[in-house]
Amino acid sequence: MTSAFDRPISREHTQSVKFDARQAVFGREDILPVWVADMDFAAPEAVTRALKVRAEHPVYGYTLFPESLYQAMIDWFAERHDWRIERDWVLMAPGVVPSLHAACMAYAEPGEGVIIQPPVYPPFFSSVRDSGREVIENPLVRDDKTGQYRMDLAHLEQCAARPEARILMLCTPHNPVGRVWSAEELSEVLAIARKHGLVVISDEIHCDLVFPDKPRHTMLASLAGPGDAIVTAVAPSKSFNMPGLGLSALVIPDAERRQAMKRVFASMHLPQCNPFSIAGFEAGYREGGPWLDELMAYLQANRDFVEAFVNRQLPGLRTAAPEGTYLMWLDCRDLTLDDAGLKRFFVQEAGVGMNPGISFGQPGSGFMRLNIGCPRDTLKQVLGQIEDALARRQR
Repeated sequence: MTSAFDRPISREHTQSVKFDARQAVFGREDILPVWVADMDFAAPEAVTRALKVRAEHPVYGYTLFPESLYQAMIDWFAERHDWRIERDWVLMAPGVVPSLHAACMAYAEPGEGVIIQPPVYPPFFSSVRDSGREVIENPLVRDDKTGQYRMDLAHLEQCAARPEARILMLCTPHNPVGRVWSAEELSEVLAIARKHGLVVISDEIHCDLVFPDKPRHTMLASLAGPGDAIVTAVAPSKSFNMPGLGLSALVIPDAERRQAMKRVFASMHLPQCNPFSIAGFEAGYREGGPWLDELMAYLQANRDFVEAFVNRQLPGLRTAAPEGTYLMWLDCRDLTLDDAGLKRFFVQEAGVGMNPGISFGQPGSGFMRLNIGCPRDTLKQVLGQIEDALARRQR
């Protein structure tokens, strides 16, 4: 049976980073781009309809955040994640990445430490370094038999005990390795943060993208006790494929920490209220549920197809099924190429554009990140080109 997600949609010449930056990023236009973390699917019809309705009013002036927007978000997380949010806890933000930078400024002084868990989304590094704070690395541990990752909690305890440590940035579900951390793992993280007085910045932008056959996502804040310092970053952008609209939310129960973040935002005159972002944000959370359920079933089939193809037909590459996100982490170390050589192989020989694992930190060396948020025929072409390139190397 065909799906609406099988329908190809041309994104070229739409100022798409994923497609229209290929020459700048990869040095050629004719690659298949499976890198930037947005999907090649049409957003939910409800989102498009809301944008059209707003566009019909011809004045696009300064705009307020309506109470209905907050309520749509609160209802979504209560129904989908069993997480009760109070209206006063919510602070709108211009995106999760700016929020990471702002959090470093709000909760750590220059030169103080922020713990991150590589391999991890590159802005975790840049938000710390660009704000003049110190990166403290607590690398994830990979099981080479299963390809799955876990946190090194004993080492996290050592990092948290360092006198300069102030913040832990947690990625949950994790980008790029696809782990959905269990409630037990998260409870241990909370205990360590509580013991050492850390503020936990929990990036949960992928929280809705958990596969139906995997454990349910647990919002870190739903496990919190009195006094736990948690700032949760969420957005509908990944869930409903509208990251270009650039609106997210921070949930900060503690009034003092909420004020600290507000002061940072005020110093930069943020956030600006875009009327289209507001319309899309509310429509996604209010009406996007059925579309999301269909999406996750489609992505699960994509995931299973890629896992089987890579492990059976691509010698030198291995992968494990992620528990969440639409990103797959390819272990290419058996190709015995350095990171520059890996990029050359995939771009120049296979004609495929992926994210180099080394961009996620040193533990990502020898890996590549593949975006499976595209029609299955695209994945078939991507993997077929890699298969052909590997065959040519063996001749």
